[in-house]
Amino acid sequence: MAAVGVASTEQYNYDIVRKFTIMALVWGAVGMLVGVYIASELAWPFLNFDLAYITFGRLRPVHTGAVIFGFGGSALFATSYYVVQRTCQTRLFGDGMASFTFWGWQAIIVLAAISYVLGYSQGREYAEMEWPIDLLIEIVWVTYLIVFVATIMKRKQPHIYVANWFYLSFILATALLHTFNNLAVPVSLFSMKSYSLFAGTQDAMTQWWYGHNAVGFFLTAAFLGMMYYFVPKQAGRPIYSYRLSIVHFWALSFLYMWVGAHHLHWTALPDWTSTLAATFSIMLLLPSWGGMINGIMTLSGAWDKLRTDPIMRFMIVALSFYGMSTFEGPMMSLKDVNALSHYTDWTVGHVHSGALGWVAMISFGSLYHLIPKLWDTKMYSEKLIGIHFWLATIGVLLYITAMWISGIMQGLMWRAFDDFGNLQYSFVESVAAMHPFYAMRAIGGMFFLTGMLIMVFNAFMTIRQAKREGSAFALNPAKAAA
Repeated sequence: MAAVGVASTEQYNYDIVRKFTIMALVWGAVGMLVGVYIASELAWPFLNFDLAYITFGRLRPVHTGAVIFGFGGSALFATSYYVVQRTCQTRLFGDGMASFTFWGWQAIIVLAAISYVLGYSQGREYAEMEWPIDLLIEIVWVTYLIVFVATIMKRKQPHIYVANWFYLSFILATALLHTFNNLAVPVSLFSMKSYSLFAGTQDAMTQWWYGHNAVGFFLTAAFLGMMYYFVPKQAGRPIYSYRLSIVHFWALSFLYMWVGAHHLHWTALPDWTSTLAATFSIMLLLPSWGGMINGIMTLSGAWDKLRTDPIMRFMIVALSFYGMSTFEGPMMSLKDVNALSHYTDWTVGHVHSGALGWVAMISFGSLYHLIPKLWDTKMYSEKLIGIHFWLATIGVLLYITAMWISGIMQGLMWRAFDDFGNLQYSFVESVAAMHPFYAMRAIGGMFFLTGMLIMVFNAFMTIRQAKREGSAFALNPAKAAA
């Protein structure tokens, strides 16, 4: 066993994958803890303690940055570096460059969090980092692109597996989105503050071109790369339809770039622009559901695994949430639905059904599959994986149900009129009506966080167990040879 581990390490660079895997778990716990705290602040405002540094406005980007870029980003670095090596049958290009992407990415997350708490922000959704951090992201991301592409170019396997197509599209699209959305003029060379190169409606359209495509490529296409490798691996079966996966890739890559303006219905944006975005949003249903069906049908003939394999449950539930979220999104892009849903908690529920139900669940399943292979051992506790699954599932359902009810109620209260044509409810009354659902949301988050902490404990014990086994093999050469 130890000998196999050594051979694997020589052939592939697993060290960088291990580092990113560990940090994915760390940032997941930190980001979700902050998320639960700010959800609790909305339900019980005394938790602000009249301190500017921990108000919702400053901690909210700390939460989104830690979970999207810290947890999600580190999981993507880990799995993409693992998958590209395994499917190309070659060692990762540039060990030093790969190591730079690790340390650079962790520095970005820490610097961004500190800057948010201190009040530095561009005020751009999912892109609040100011210009010095944006430049560091650009450097790290270009390095990531070079490492990934160069590894593919020196592959020993002539075929490029579809998971790598999705990872590559996510890397390229994110580079494009980040570069153009963050074009800004610094106030001075030594000032953190900058002003966007765009203004007014153009600024809003650029931001939501970035914002929705960050969801489309960073939080969807990238994790589909994860799905296309780890679901067949965990199921022990080939992907249901390889041809469908290629159609899924090209349709998704083309359609997603056009849909961002559906966030700007009923604004100063020209009507035809947001209508075009809504049209492409509806068209996205086809490739999205094609991908979901492809993943779920991979289990065809092996459905019994859902009874016995908690990792498989994570993956199938993730695909189910992917299908639900990609139905809900196009529906919310329709102008009549958007008139009720936009600016309400319904949008928050939609985002989290994708973020928690799809992104986090597929990450959990993939990391549970990956961790034993990286440390050449078995998971410390299969039972804890099962407990994590149920805590995560209950947490997501509590969260999104609370936000759906809250959001629809908000939309209806804001547009209700009395017999004289006056607004029937004040804004304060709508806020008071939301309170029980904000408490329910916070409780759902607590369930999900508890599951995350159990995963961290399980992974820590697995790594410790692997080290003990390694020591035992080192002390007993005969056992190692066996």
